[in-house]
Amino acid sequence: MLEEVERWLATRSWSVTDRPLHKVMAAKRSAGQTVSVVLPALNEEETVGDIVAIIRHDLMQQVPLVDEIVVVDSGSTDRTAAVAAAAGARVVHRDAILPRLPAVPGKGEVLWRSLLVTTGDVVCFIDADLRDFSSDFVTGIVGPLLTDPDVDLVKAMYDRPLGGAAGQGGRVTELMARPLLNMHWPQLAGFVQPLGGEYAARRSLLEQLPFPVGYGVELGMLVDALHLVGLDALAQVDVGVRKHRHQDGQALGRMSAAIYRTAQLRLARGHLIRPSLTQFERGEDGFEPRTYSVDTEERPPMVEITEYAERRVA
Repeated sequence: MLEEVERWLATRSWSVTDRPLHKVMAAKRSAGQTVSVVLPALNEEETVGDIVAIIRHDLMQQVPLVDEIVVVDSGSTDRTAAVAAAAGARVVHRDAILPRLPAVPGKGEVLWRSLLVTTGDVVCFIDADLRDFSSDFVTGIVGPLLTDPDVDLVKAMYDRPLGGAAGQGGRVTELMARPLLNMHWPQLAGFVQPLGGEYAARRSLLEQLPFPVGYGVELGMLVDALHLVGLDALAQVDVGVRKHRHQDGQALGRMSAAIYRTAQLRLARGHLIRPSLTQFERGEDGFEPRTYSVDTEERPPMVEITEYAERRVA
């Protein structure tokens, strides 16, 4: 490991207990900053309501840390939107944001568009499929941004149990993302959960970053933020344990292909001759190929979007 990374681990890796809530609140009042929490959601009616309710109770009603909770629904066919609204979130459909630009499927697309419908100086992203959710996820990653002006982006780190075994989740992280980062961006080798969906950043940073539309958004954001603001402006906070729905192996394969594509673009800005992935499933006549396109589109920095610039002026 690079000496720079060892130093970073000692100075930019914290625990949620390092910043008690009262200190975070005092820093927020002093800085006069606002906080938005965004949940990207697709068919998450079983979990999204509990997450919203806990954030509202702990961080809006008991203490005013969070100023708004926005659930961006990316086309759910279940009751995600109704459950989220009933729990107290403002629900916005992905297609209603920037309608002149047709939306494409993907998590990164939803996160990018969320910048247009939130107002916080700090934007906190939380996945909507978390179980046994704790508001520590929010306070942990928002805290450094409110208490330390030199920090621009904070990732959550945590254990990810799989099938009852501790630390066995995050298969794409271990098999794809971590090797890529260690080989090509060794300054980022200290991140425990580089692909985790729980992170917070200053709007002033997010609006300058391109957003891969799909699963590559987390890796792309880390790499681009490193180049834009440097390693010392990035941090991570231990928030305990993350429990969520796990995807099957083929879905993880498609995720890995998207992440590799995101890395490839940043390595060479080159052209991928065949941006697709073929997998196999057993059918009546043996193994049958299934070919999926790999996410290749990226959205530009939000500051380049006319509607966003007009909103800032207004």
